[in-house]
Amino acid sequence: MEKDEMKKDEMKVKGRIFDIQRFSIHDGPGIRTIVFLKGCMLRCKWCSNPESQEFGIQTMMVQGKSKIIGNDVTVEEVMEEIKKDLPYYRRSGGGLTLSGGEALCQPEFAVALLKTCQEYGINTAMESTAYADFDVIKKYLPYLDVYLMDIKHMNSKKHEEFISKPNELILANARKIAETGAHLIIRVPVIPTFNHTKEEIKEIADFAKTLPGVKELHLLPYHRLGQDKYEGLGREYSLAHLKPLSNEYMEMLLETAKTSGLHCQIGG
Repeated sequence: MEKDEMKKDEMKVKGRIFDIQRFSIHDGPGIRTIVFLKGCMLRCKWCSNPESQEFGIQTMMVQGKSKIIGNDVTVEEVMEEIKKDLPYYRRSGGGLTLSGGEALCQPEFAVALLKTCQEYGINTAMESTAYADFDVIKKYLPYLDVYLMDIKHMNSKKHEEFISKPNELILANARKIAETGAHLIIRVPVIPTFNHTKEEIKEIADFAKTLPGVKELHLLPYHRLGQDKYEGLGREYSLAHLKPLSNEYMEMLLETAKTSGLHCQIGG
């Protein structure tokens, strides 16, 4: 009875999200439902979800109309959406992916949601910067099947220039997460003028290779799909002058990353 009461309490835990995307084939294996959480500690200049950065509920102009961004929901309410696609998860090996923003900003809600999904036999994944105290990250790991972690640059000064925070905590947490035996996949958003050289990609890949148990590295090509959102929020998109890298150039960076001995791919 006590366990049932605890479960009821978990289902009532509230969190703040801004979107739920069903039938995704990215951000983890199989067909997935992605839950986008509000709030992030970082301010990446290229962020494609700038509406995720502030925890507060916002108003954004979308196609000429005002839209409220942010919704307070319970674990139970989100699970009702996630459970709609149980047959697809089971056939494809898919499941839930937490995204954002940064899910580490809402540990009580995020952990309760991950735990509930695992009780239903649903695969769980999280896209994360790992910019948090490791004691917070540890709460997530027992309920995560895949940790998709960004490592954006090895140079702390350049990292802070483009992202607003230095990288020491992120790199230290990458090693701590790997040492727990978690299924950790390293992802690198490849951004022109920031980390798009062979030397920079090789440095990240070589570091990833030193992490215990890490076998995969994904290069994520720069795009400008979120640029209109900045205008909708009344913000300036400071990288508007940048153009996406060519497929040929990305393939060259892929070959560079592969010299680390990791399984490397573009996208994912």
